[in-house]
Amino acid sequence: MIGLRSLAFNTLAALWTVTLLVVCVPLLAWRRGAAWSMAFWARGIELLLAHVVGLRWTLEGAVNLPASAAIVAANHQSAWETVMLHRILRDPAFVLKRELMFAPHGWYAWRAGAIPVNRAGGAPAMRAMVVAARRALKRGQTVVIFPQGTRTAPGVRRPFHPGVAALYRGLGVPVVPIAHNAGSFWGRKTFLKRPGTVTVAVLPATTPGLDRERFMNTLTATIERAAERLTARALLEQNVNEDHAASDRERTP
Repeated sequence: MIGLRSLAFNTLAALWTVTLLVVCVPLLAWRRGAAWSMAFWARGIELLLAHVVGLRWTLEGAVNLPASAAIVAANHQSAWETVMLHRILRDPAFVLKRELMFAPHGWYAWRAGAIPVNRAGGAPAMRAMVVAARRALKRGQTVVIFPQGTRTAPGVRRPFHPGVAALYRGLGVPVVPIAHNAGSFWGRKTFLKRPGTVTVAVLPATTPGLDRERFMNTLTATIERAAERLTARALLEQNVNEDHAASDRERTP
């Protein structure tokens, strides 16, 4: 059943994405139009996940969502958060590797304010990232970065990249940590999407002024502790669901 639901979701999500890529081309003329297209696309994916897969999400710590200029640093487990943060945050500007800008959806991300980064560019690339992020903040956007740099399976720890520290020091605004357990339901490079509830925890902001080492240690510990807690919750939910399914099979004549 999970396999069939995943196949249906993947098919419908691809059709939805291609349709919007074509229909919304005129909106690329305006940055806000591109941002609206991304948010509308995310809403469609959200509905497909809920009604085809049975995967929904809930938010903890909404009071910590940024109301003014801020950086959001989130753990990266899945494609889920790259979509759903468009639903959670107002007008986000994602820090993305430059190669993604050449994909069709990359046009929309770029026009919506995404910040492309050349990972092999060294210090000049870092400075360019900070400059672009400062422009995004002035436009009223929230800058979003995945400090792990790549999707990382639940329970696996990966050193945070220094780009988030460059933004923290260069922009002088709070960094809001976000942790989630999406990878427990929509894994990295996996076909299957499992039903359940993704929990997103918005954690208290780290205010400006910390030295680099203390900031990185604090941010890493905050996100990793919360992610581990949420992963344990997801595992418990999946075990309960499997027990219920087994009981139903036993009762079936």
